[in-house]
Amino acid sequence: MEFTHLPRRSFLDGAVGLTAATGRAAPVRTPSPTATEPRVYSCAEWGARPPADPLTTLDHPANIACPNSTDYSLSHAFQVARDDQADHIDNNGWSDTGQHFTISRGGYRMEGRHGSLDALRDGNRIVRAAHCPGQNDNAIGIENEGTYTSVEPPQAQWDSLVVFIAYACG
Repeated sequence: MEFTHLPRRSFLDGAVGLTAATGRAAPVRTPSPTATEPRVYSCAEWGARPPADPLTTLDHPANIACPNSTDYSLSHAFQVARDDQADHIDNNGWSDTGQHFTISRGGYRMEGRHGSLDALRDGNRIVRAAHCPGQNDNAIGIENEGTYTSVEPPQAQWDSLVVFIAYACG
């Protein structure tokens, strides 16, 4: 099988869900007032069924980003993991960190939700997470520290993500 090289930026632009949001409070990017809204087909246009249960719309914007720290140390990575867990438990009311794993900007890989590493090693189990509604029972949630709307991830983080995904898929 032959693989074509795909630039990191292209991969990240199309990898919805691969880089999960941290859930930590951060400045929210709003669309530029001069930006043209892209064509998005509504549920009504594509013939969606009504929701099975009432949906909740919250009165605040999504937290979609965290700062791009220049501290690539292991101690910083551990602090990011502790901050995420505190936010998810204390502010979201979840039982633990939402995602299964976190990769710091320094390239350190950390277990997020308790039991995720053992389940991954076993190969036949997954811990129910809280990273993505509808996927929490069957998709591994990997958070990548930082915001990559105008810069690429540090090489150490990218390399660490690639190694981890190759392991997880194996």
